[in-house]
Amino acid sequence: MPEKMLNDVGRRLTDSTVDTESGELKLKPDEGEGGRAAWLTVAGSILVYYSSFGVMNSFGFFQDYYTQDFLKDTPASTIAFCGTLQMFLMNSLAAVSGALCDRYGVTYLYIGSGIGTILALIGLSFIQPGHFWQIVLVQGLLMGLTIAFGIQPALTVVGQHFKKQRALAMGLVSTGSALGGIGFPLMFEKLLPRVGFANAIRLAALKIGVCYSIALFISSSKPSKRDGKRSCMSLIDFSGFLDLRYTILCIGTFFAILGLWMPSYYIKTYANVAYPGNTISEYFLCIMNGTSILGAVFGGLLADRIGRLNLLWPTALLSGFLCLFLWLLSETLAVLILFVCLYGITISNINALPASVIGQITPDESLGARIGAFYSLIAIASLVGTPIGGALIVDKDRKAGYRWLIVFSGVSLIVGSLFMLASRLLHDKDLRKRW
Repeated sequence: MPEKMLNDVGRRLTDSTVDTESGELKLKPDEGEGGRAAWLTVAGSILVYYSSFGVMNSFGFFQDYYTQDFLKDTPASTIAFCGTLQMFLMNSLAAVSGALCDRYGVTYLYIGSGIGTILALIGLSFIQPGHFWQIVLVQGLLMGLTIAFGIQPALTVVGQHFKKQRALAMGLVSTGSALGGIGFPLMFEKLLPRVGFANAIRLAALKIGVCYSIALFISSSKPSKRDGKRSCMSLIDFSGFLDLRYTILCIGTFFAILGLWMPSYYIKTYANVAYPGNTISEYFLCIMNGTSILGAVFGGLLADRIGRLNLLWPTALLSGFLCLFLWLLSETLAVLILFVCLYGITISNINALPASVIGQITPDESLGARIGAFYSLIAIASLVGTPIGGALIVDKDRKAGYRWLIVFSGVSLIVGSLFMLASRLLHDKDLRKRW
């Protein structure tokens, strides 16, 4: 009991100031925890996620369109490389973009990211069918580079505003990618037969410009006030890996990301092969992203109550089981639809929660750099995971040909969840405690 009382007193002293006139000890308010500026920043980050991660999250549409029409002579695993290159660049540059946000705020990062994404889409609209490497350079390389300087800062700046509700706030930001994963595929599906691929892409670029402009106007950041010389090398902060909890969590997230994106990339193609003539598979990506919004919101609320790691590892485990016992064994279209809905709910938490877990064991002034360093290694998994899945398709015209892709996805998620559980046990072996 005395030790508990001393810890409580210490916490109060840490969160307090001395009034210079009266000499009284006064508790500090929760600076930035909620408030108009904080929630407007969340809204701005949602718009940035919608316009950047949302486009990446829509690659299932491009995968299907390129396979069936635009690049019909190019293997599916090769086409998937374009989408994973975007994700690799986004994650590998996260350390730099997060650290830049820590130091200078989001204004110039948003401007550069928005302009770059618009230019990449306009360039994509001028590419003619069959030119795969042009698509890789524009959609994979250029768009991946520019998106990287929007996504990570959008997450970091929200972490600067929240502590107690960080999981909820970051979960809300992740809904932007899900909303984009609904809005952009629907937009492309409806506009494609009316205005053609090129004009549909240009209209998407216009929409992205509007979203980034609003985000710039309503977002506020809290750049670090640390003094001293700032070298380029100091932007990269890998010291978090000295903490075994951080390292094990990174390994777990690496394995989870290896298998995470395979359903969103291949589920539509799989459904068309397994159930030819169905009319609902074109909405699978939208359904998955729609249910992930529910998962992100309720997952964020639950994680702030029971602990972020306490929710993260069971969610990854459940995602793997869904692949192995629902997708792999599905015999009807109804079961496949159920898989799409449930999987969408679970993957949103795997995307959103690791960053908020890192925030619990990281100084605020290093939050962006530490999250960025974490995802710079996860980038390797995002680069190779989906192409490996594509290479495991033994016959793209038969349902059974997708078996090993599904197994690889499920097993990767389960292995990842076990490492996440190990990280949780390193925090505290009592799983009933909030962590």
